[in-house]
Amino acid sequence: MGNHLDQFLDQKYINLETYKKDGTPVRTPVWFVIDNDLIYVITRESTGKVKRLKNNHDVRIVLCSFKGEPKNEWIKGKAEKIIGEKADIVIKLRKKKYGMSARLVGLLRKGNSIVYSIELTD
Repeated sequence: MGNHLDQFLDQKYINLETYKKDGTPVRTPVWFVIDNDLIYVITRESTGKVKRLKNNHDVRIVLCSFKGEPKNEWIKGKAEKIIGEKADIVIKLRKKKYGMSARLVGLLRKGNSIVYSIELTD
């Protein structure tokens, strides 16, 4: 696993920075999983993240607390929407990592799940 990815092992949250059309950054703490040297984030189709990522695939991430306070240095990346079997695998990995919490969130939130991979570019 690459040097940048090592810091994310056994961690719970990353702060995901996406960008509005005018370039304004929006930071959101999210759960994540790692598979095949990529970071994956799962969100709902109706979230602002999805809208912003449709317009701009550039992101930055950093390890963070539950409230989003950064624990390290920001790293640049490129996000890509993942569909099909790979998306299903990532959703299962998240359920395994986050256990009952992931199942409860899945039941409580409405809308379709969307999976994004993040390839680190720094």
